[in-house]
Amino acid sequence: MSVTEIRGRLRNGRWQPLYRGTYAAFTGQPPRLALIWSAVLSAGLGAAASHYTAAELYQLGRRRVEAIHVTIPAARTVQRTAHVGAEPVPALPRLMVHRSDRILRTRHPALRPARTTVEETVIDLTQSAATFEDAFNWLCQACAGRLTTADRLRRTLGQRKKLRYRQELRAALADVADGVHSPLEHRYVHRVERPHALPTARRQPRATPGARRYYLDNLYQDYLVVVELDGAAAHPTAERWRDIRRDNSLAQRGLMTLRYGWSDVTGRPCAVAAEVAAVLAQRGWPGPARPCSPRCPARPGPAFMIVGD
Repeated sequence: MSVTEIRGRLRNGRWQPLYRGTYAAFTGQPPRLALIWSAVLSAGLGAAASHYTAAELYQLGRRRVEAIHVTIPAARTVQRTAHVGAEPVPALPRLMVHRSDRILRTRHPALRPARTTVEETVIDLTQSAATFEDAFNWLCQACAGRLTTADRLRRTLGQRKKLRYRQELRAALADVADGVHSPLEHRYVHRVERPHALPTARRQPRATPGARRYYLDNLYQDYLVVVELDGAAAHPTAERWRDIRRDNSLAQRGLMTLRYGWSDVTGRPCAVAAEVAAVLAQRGWPGPARPCSPRCPARPGPAFMIVGD
C-alpha cells in the first residue's frame, strides 16, 4: 500500500493512528485488545505483552492497570517509527517498555498477541509488588485460578539470577503447594496454627454436601472441625446466606464451622488460636495449645457451663 493511500484513509477517517507505526483500520473507540495488539506491534520484533498487561490477558487479578506493559529484547530499543502524515494520535494508555535478555525464551509459544508465559508473568509481578504480601497474593491468585502450579513457579523462580524475596517466595510456594490460596490463609498458618502447635489442617479439601461442591479453607478431619477464612470487609446478603446454608449443611454431617475475618487473624491471632484449640479439645484433640508468648491466651481455659433454673 502506498503512502498516498494510507494518507487518504487517515484523512477521510476510515483509519486512525494508534501507537507509533500502527493504525486501526476501523472507526470508533479502539477496544482494549486492539490497543494491546498495537502496543506489541509498535514495540517491534521479539516484543511481548508482559507484567500487568499479560496478567490482564490471562484474566489474572481483579484490578486492571491502564498502562500497557511490553517487554522487548535487552539488546535493542523501540524504534521511533513516525506515522504517515501529521494526524494527531488519539489519547492512548501509557506504554511501559521493559527489557529482558530472556524474552525470546519466555514468550508463550502460541498465544496471540504475544505475551510472557503465566509463570514468567507471575514472577515479574512479584518483583513489581510493593510488599511481600502483595507478591504472595500473585502466587495465590495464579495457583487458585488453576493457571499454573507451585512446582512450575518454583522452576521459573530458579531460572532468575536476580530476585527480590527469593527465600520468602520459595517458602510461600511450599505453602501454596499445600493448599494455601490467599494471604489471609497464609497468615492463619503462620500466626495462628503453627506458633500455637495446633494440629495441621487439610487445606482446600473438596466437600460435596448434596449436589453442591466447594472447597474448605481448613479441615481438621480427625476432629470434624472446619475453619473458614474470609478477607472481605463486607458481604452481599446473598453470599452471607450462602455461607450460612453451607455451614448448616456441614453441621448435618457432624462438622462444626468456625469463621474468622482479616481483623481476627491479623489483630488477635492468639485469641483465635485459643478458640480453635478449645473446640478441637472438645472433639478429642489431646492438645494442649502452646502459648507463643508469656501473655498469649492460647492455653486451656475454664469450662463453659449452662446453668438452668
